[in-house]
Amino acid sequence: MGHARNSPVRHAFRHRTYLWLVDLDHLPQLPYGLRLLACFDARDHFDGTAPTIRAGLDAYLTSQGVHQDGGHVLMLAHARVLGYVFNPLTLYWCHDRAGAVRCVVAEVHNTYGQRHAYLLGPGATGEAEATKDFYVSPFFPAHGHYRMRLPPPGRQLDLTVHLAVGDERPFTATVRGIRRPGTAGALLAAAVRHPWSTAAVAAQIRCQGIRLYLRGLPVQPRPAPRHPRPPQEGTAP
Repeated sequence: MGHARNSPVRHAFRHRTYLWLVDLDHLPQLPYGLRLLACFDARDHFDGTAPTIRAGLDAYLTSQGVHQDGGHVLMLAHARVLGYVFNPLTLYWCHDRAGAVRCVVAEVHNTYGQRHAYLLGPGATGEAEATKDFYVSPFFPAHGHYRMRLPPPGRQLDLTVHLAVGDERPFTATVRGIRRPGTAGALLAAAVRHPWSTAAVAAQIRCQGIRLYLRGLPVQPRPAPRHPRPPQEGTAP
């Protein structure tokens, strides 16, 4: 995973971790002793009240006027590790019954415990735009545009998200990786290489934020939440 900031200061970093690519209708069934290393919980996605992640996604799509009609969904996300998870970006590739990508949902999480979903058409597998209306980084305002290239993962993963503010592209995030089977052995090896991976992602983001603040980057005011605990919000293209 890489972050590159181009203005008003230049700053870039990379962080090695691992993600799960799962079929929402057939989530991994891990041995009991490994479940603390990988758990998928519906409370961590959308408004957190649905009985399953798939049910939460379907409810969100219905609220946006999209009916999935039973097609399969691939989700790319961190799993809970030792009871904790932080997903800067969760992606859902929603297919129709014929297997074609009908839409992509990009669910963004900030470090303030809030979530926001962007509904993108099938063009997101090439490049799609979405209006930014969610506060993520304290160093960027809550407006702008995202340009996302989100091809479905094959053997390799290669995703790019640009933030555009006016005529500038001050920020780019990339996610690249190689697909491997999610066996018990592979999970143990990943957990050894990247212990408590989800907490490490959150800690890395906060540490980089502190570095930027110490370099004098001004903090943008955070809009007041629309609710005491904002529910999952969504925008359609």
